[in-house]
Amino acid sequence: MGLLSVAIWLPIAFGTLLLALGSDKQAGAARWIALAGAVLAFVVTLPLISGFDPGSAALQFQENLVWIERFNVRYHLGVDGISVWFVLLTAFITVIVVIAGWEVITDRAHQYLGAFLILSGLMVGVFSAADGLLFYVFFEATLIPMYIIIGIWGGPRRVYAAFKFFLYTLLGSLLMLIALIFLYYKSGGSFDIATWHKLPLGMPAQTLLFFAFFAAFSVKVPMWPVHTWLPDAHVEAPTGGSVVLAAIMLKLGAYGFLRFSMPIAPDASHEYAWLIITLSLVAVIYIGLVAMVQQDMKKLVAYSSIAHMGFVTLGFFIFNELGVAGGIVQMISHGFVSGAMFLSIGVLYDRVHSREIADYGGVVNTMPKFAAFALLFSMANCGLPGTAGFIGEWMVILGAVQFNFWIGALSATALIFGAAYTLWMYKRVYFGDITNDHVRTLEDINAREFLMLAVLAVAVLWMGLYPKPFTDVMHVSVTELLKHVATSKLN
Repeated sequence: MGLLSVAIWLPIAFGTLLLALGSDKQAGAARWIALAGAVLAFVVTLPLISGFDPGSAALQFQENLVWIERFNVRYHLGVDGISVWFVLLTAFITVIVVIAGWEVITDRAHQYLGAFLILSGLMVGVFSAADGLLFYVFFEATLIPMYIIIGIWGGPRRVYAAFKFFLYTLLGSLLMLIALIFLYYKSGGSFDIATWHKLPLGMPAQTLLFFAFFAAFSVKVPMWPVHTWLPDAHVEAPTGGSVVLAAIMLKLGAYGFLRFSMPIAPDASHEYAWLIITLSLVAVIYIGLVAMVQQDMKKLVAYSSIAHMGFVTLGFFIFNELGVAGGIVQMISHGFVSGAMFLSIGVLYDRVHSREIADYGGVVNTMPKFAAFALLFSMANCGLPGTAGFIGEWMVILGAVQFNFWIGALSATALIFGAAYTLWMYKRVYFGDITNDHVRTLEDINAREFLMLAVLAVAVLWMGLYPKPFTDVMHVSVTELLKHVATSKLN
């Protein structure tokens, strides 16, 4: 079994073992089993980056076995410079989520942790799949554990939020399935994604394929105006659910644009780039303004995520290296920063059981260590130079200015809006005098909380101060993708 298979199936095996425990009396053992599974799964992914050849755009660490022989479906895995970092990010965030839920989740902890480990393996499968049907199976399977996590351990409106999340994302994906079946027959009976990349297609076929993929991936990102499921899902999800949703699951849609929409339908991608750019700018500007008026911290950061993901899709569809590489860097950095933001809100919620900004004030007086971490993550969310939040946004803005000055200027307003809503929230929650008894009795973070926040702080600063390892690994793959997308496939 290859490294990628181990990275996929090891957390799924540990998650299944946790589900089999079946009793809250064994919650302590469940936590240690979950931590062992998450750490082992992360350790397994490290050789993927240490042994990766950044000079090659080809898929590396490939595994190619027959799966469903009759339909020529293969269990084909591999990673390139675009996908390898997301495999590591998924495994890393899973470790953080297990630590975050250590003391907080007391009801059916084994099922909660098991669902996250299974979800982790499935998401690694999405980023590793080189077969179209395998990708679809992993892509859709991720809905199930997240649906359960929101629906069981979520807030008062958890069932509504879980249904909305499930239906929105499932309906979009059905059109993608039709597109995959069309490509299967058009290619003479192959689900190989690389074969589809080379398949000559007329403009009508490319247009239909582009919008079929757009329906699936735009909901997942999510892009405006199909974003409305995300704030509900974030508000109702437990802290760990919000972290995984923002840090990893939103990236599945953006990754789909790179793997399917752009290389399979390059002419249609160029033809309809204006649509993606327009919707991305609406997300960056309008959703930034919507975030500014939120009174619920989780909802504010949820809208912030939509605005930040607008940068990603904008970067992809301006078709230059700075834009595409910036979009990928933004996906990785947003994984660190948004995860840290939701964990910070979770620390407060665990103590006060409120996400309303008005219920806080003066937290820095009682939780100075925590307030310092929260300030770093808030600055990263604003795009402060020296933090992970700056690199991707700056690259996309530079790429957008190369493409069109006014598009670059409009996208740069996100830095202003981001600073406005993030720092205003920080000021009202952390600064000033203590205004209520809940805040007066708060205790600063314990060793477990300090560990998870410190690890994320190191990641945010490391990527912000030294992004070279990230950009070097993806450079050749991004260049190859742009060459491919620049070549017409019209037959």
